[in-house]
Amino acid sequence: MMTRSPQGRTNRLTRPSIAVAAAVAVTAGVVAAAPDAKTAEPTPKLSLIAASTSVTLDSWKDDPGVYLDLGTYLTSENGAFELKVTRKSYKDPVVATQVLRNGKKTTTKALPAGLVKDFSGLPGFAQVSVTDAAGKTVLKQTEAFCPNNASGRIRPDAPANSKYPQSCPVNPFTLGSVWGVENGWASNTYAGYYAKPVQLAAGTYTAKISVTKKYRDLFGIANKPQTVKVTVRERSWEDEEGSGPAARSAAPRSAESAAGTQGHTGHTGHGGHEGHQQAADAPAASAHAAHGAPARPEAPAGRTTGAAPTFNVGHGPYPPAPPALPWALKKESLQRQAFSAAKVGDRPGQTDGSRQAPAAEPNAKRPTGKATVPDVPKPDLRSLPAYGITVSDGYEDDPGKDYLAFSANVWNAGPAKLVVDGFRSPGKELMDAYQYFYDAKGKQVGYTPTGTMEWDPRPGHEHWHFTDFASYRLLKADKKESVRSGKEAFCLANTDAVDYTVKNANWHPDNTDLSTACGQENSISVREVLDVGSGDTYTQDLPGQSFDITGLPNGTYYIQVLANPENRLKETNHKNNSALRKVVLGGKKGARTVKVPAHDLVNAN
Repeated sequence: MMTRSPQGRTNRLTRPSIAVAAAVAVTAGVVAAAPDAKTAEPTPKLSLIAASTSVTLDSWKDDPGVYLDLGTYLTSENGAFELKVTRKSYKDPVVATQVLRNGKKTTTKALPAGLVKDFSGLPGFAQVSVTDAAGKTVLKQTEAFCPNNASGRIRPDAPANSKYPQSCPVNPFTLGSVWGVENGWASNTYAGYYAKPVQLAAGTYTAKISVTKKYRDLFGIANKPQTVKVTVRERSWEDEEGSGPAARSAAPRSAESAAGTQGHTGHTGHGGHEGHQQAADAPAASAHAAHGAPARPEAPAGRTTGAAPTFNVGHGPYPPAPPALPWALKKESLQRQAFSAAKVGDRPGQTDGSRQAPAAEPNAKRPTGKATVPDVPKPDLRSLPAYGITVSDGYEDDPGKDYLAFSANVWNAGPAKLVVDGFRSPGKELMDAYQYFYDAKGKQVGYTPTGTMEWDPRPGHEHWHFTDFASYRLLKADKKESVRSGKEAFCLANTDAVDYTVKNANWHPDNTDLSTACGQENSISVREVLDVGSGDTYTQDLPGQSFDITGLPNGTYYIQVLANPENRLKETNHKNNSALRKVVLGGKKGARTVKVPAHDLVNAN
């Protein structure tokens, strides 16, 4: 979310973002034999293990606090540990169901009502206590657990890839999610960005980690706490070799500094899909990054909405998390990691989530023959209510005015993905856009013209936008239009996992990285895809995008998010394209306020 005080201080968390699953080398001395299929229990056997008996954690003078990534994992044997988390509507509570698979037979087990309240993971799952060298308890807390955290195999005959999504979504209007630990895999119990840093002085400690009793009883987990020796060392960039401005700018940053600078980066980039040319961990364009902000431990699961890495800065309300690195790489010196941050990515033995997902390849040639819209499954575009709502001034672009900023998401409920190709005639500025249709086997069986794509040359954008994908309007109390956002052209990307329980939902969408999904200035063609179950969040926080409320009277208004406003895209249903969010404006010019009532059971502004 973004907030701006009357004094002009900005605190933003922009961009969904994503630290995703990593191939973690879990060397805990636990290598289990494959269970015999004939004697395997129908329910998974879950265990808590520690990857190492000792860890070293850093507390930086510039940004004190220790992130308790203690290297404990939940393993699953005798089958995968799978949970389905849903809500029927925003008027209904979130409910969780365990899915049990035994061969071709699938059964479900309802978990206790109220166990989960959102989609970010199992609350209060891990109990962590820390004692100092004298045996005094200096910390005791519980942490949530996302089963989709950074994970890896614990035995060589386990499935090569996990079928489960790579993060737990935190968009407040998420409708459905799937969490899981693959059979023969282990998932890190560290809460990542959902956890707060703790204050521990430099020294040695003993950490005891266990699964809380309610989850041991619920899932049959043995009460076997893990003990890890912890060394906390205080570090400072001034003490590091080669800590000049160039090295510092390449280093990972803390969550707090990331939040502040990403908001600024979105501002300079004029909102939308910024940051695609930035380093893996931090916006290189951010001026603050050069001030030597300290590194922080890699988070196995970031505060993300379900899409990919950090290339979507400015594209949503949450900060991107640093990538989750395998334990083998964690053994390298912090300095080496920090100074090579821009090189983090896929390479032999490493899949850390900072990769650039390959874009879907467009057709080689402009379609020929008669355009047809066949009777095959089509996408269903739906809007989520606006969130991340706040009042801001006009920055240096338009000082002295008041703006209503917000985040908006349009998602695809399926059952078919939205595929749009753009083709550029040599010398022309606009691409001609076409929507494609596919049969049940994935064969293209039709296409239709659907508008244009335009090149956005502004810094932080520099990609092709599909026009008329969505429209944002501020409606008066009588729901008649008052102000319209100027933002109506978009680069489509799967930034948010909105509902992975719908038919044909893709738990691993490809085009989550805007630097590859949206083309380059010299591209002759571009393919943009919005996959089933995923949505695309844009943060409207700049003049021209946000609503100018300078001259509007105080009172009740509605933010309308409208998908496919001109009905140019072919859908299964055009009647669910609009979503409204009530807001109440108050205050005086230069110090306007906004109150955001709860939307049914969702009390998030």
